[in-house]
Amino acid sequence: MKSVIAIHPGQIEILETPVPKPGPYQALVKTECACLCNRTDSELLHGNFPGMEDKFPFALGHESVGIVVAVGDKVKNFAVGDRAVGGLSFDLQMEGVDSGWGGFGEYTLANDHDAMVADGVADEAHGWFECYEIQTRVDADIPPEEAVLLCTWREVLGAFRDFHLQPGDDVIIYGAGPVGLSFVKLGRLFGLGWIGIVDRHADKQAKALAFGADAAFAPGDKIERAKKLDAVIDAVGHPDILQQGLPLLRRGGSHCIYGVLTHQVLHIDKSKADFNFNLFVHQWPTRKYEKESQPQLCRWIREGRLTSAEFITHRFPLDQIAEAFDEVARRKVIKALVEYAA
Repeated sequence: MKSVIAIHPGQIEILETPVPKPGPYQALVKTECACLCNRTDSELLHGNFPGMEDKFPFALGHESVGIVVAVGDKVKNFAVGDRAVGGLSFDLQMEGVDSGWGGFGEYTLANDHDAMVADGVADEAHGWFECYEIQTRVDADIPPEEAVLLCTWREVLGAFRDFHLQPGDDVIIYGAGPVGLSFVKLGRLFGLGWIGIVDRHADKQAKALAFGADAAFAPGDKIERAKKLDAVIDAVGHPDILQQGLPLLRRGGSHCIYGVLTHQVLHIDKSKADFNFNLFVHQWPTRKYEKESQPQLCRWIREGRLTSAEFITHRFPLDQIAEAFDEVARRKVIKALVEYAA
């Protein structure tokens, strides 16, 4: 099968690797489509992702969806013909190639977390990883191009619980990439109150307004409101956003860091904040919340209130994935869809 391999920092190739063999709790998934995770996949490719700097070569990809074509003998929650989201391959079964999750492969593996829990083997000693919890079956009426966006949408909607957001809350979101725009779109569906967006790109500001944001700002713009905010959401991960966001919060409001922080040390200038405020740092999803958000997202998809067509701005066949990374680097892509042969 074809796999997308980061050979050296910044160098990508499509190589032939073995079709993975499913273990007893695994399903073999034939990939229908995948999406680039703009920041994480780019950081991995260029050798900037923590813990992966010296792991080259490795197989890329972690946002994919496909059809189950085989299952292990202890699998209970996947069947041949099911659609599965979040297939990942930790063992490429090819000597000398490490795993950067490997979700861009023509075949991937989905793990039956619930069966492993039921059998008492959901632990490291039995090869379990925490992300197995989100490798889930998707109802057949959810098309693949919608299902693949669940990888992003589930994380974001799950973060509403991490950040204790409530319907009616007034919020501002820093960053209008795929995550920031998902906070806007899902926030409007969830029932947030006033929503502001901060981004330096006019086209992304316009997209946020189309998704239901009430106001858009460029970095450095003065943000003045008679009513202070319930939450500031940092979808970028830059420490300066904390200093910009604190003065906007009401007493007891929350500064919520979702983006991966670019600095190891975070300074807090308390003089910029009210006496009481909350600081939430959730750079890694709570898998339980992520998984439990899927049914609500699928309801919105069925109702026509949520669609991947609003997010997918570019399409590439698998053999042009290097060009997809180039477009992401130009910061014009919201979501790039990678298409696979039937």
